[in-house]
Amino acid sequence: MLDAWMRRIIDPPLNAAGKRLASAGVSADTVTLAGLVLGLAAAAFVWAGFFLVALLLLLASRLADGLDGAVARATRKTDFGGYLDIVADFLFYGAIPLAFVFHDPAVNGVAGAFLLASFYFNGTSFLGYAILAEKHGMETTAQGSKSLYFSNGLLEGTETILFFVALCLLPSLFAPLAWGFGALCYLTAILRVFAARDVFQTRTETE
Repeated sequence: MLDAWMRRIIDPPLNAAGKRLASAGVSADTVTLAGLVLGLAAAAFVWAGFFLVALLLLLASRLADGLDGAVARATRKTDFGGYLDIVADFLFYGAIPLAFVFHDPAVNGVAGAFLLASFYFNGTSFLGYAILAEKHGMETTAQGSKSLYFSNGLLEGTETILFFVALCLLPSLFAPLAWGFGALCYLTAILRVFAARDVFQTRTETE
């Protein structure tokens, strides 16, 4: 819901930084992998209970996630780069809640399972929509130039990062926060299914 608005703020400085990295010979895929390593390191520190360190690594990871696209735009966007980016994002999004479960499975286990299942459902609705959009030649730049069709939703990347920040700052509240955010993820996915029905139900296989 907030991604399009956030893009207007962060894209200019990211694009400028991306051009500098590209001119220094840094590839977009390298930045993507660096962001993933930072994100997984954040998850490891969550597991160990060092939540403020995890928060700093998490924010650095998301900065890299924004920079990889900027570097690609300054050089050359590739389908593999877009694929690698979405795979890294999904791994990161799953690793943080899983780390909270590992940190305290007795307290966080059930809520964490509920949250991860909601991520799975929401991610499937997102990727399925993107596949159909590509099949029918649909395009959008509402959330920046992307390799995949990014359908909007109640919860998007910005809201998820804010949620992870809240978890790191208030780790004792993981369970209620996870239940609430997970419920909103389910709602987001359900709304996307209805949106897909409205857009694709009348389209034929040959369109």
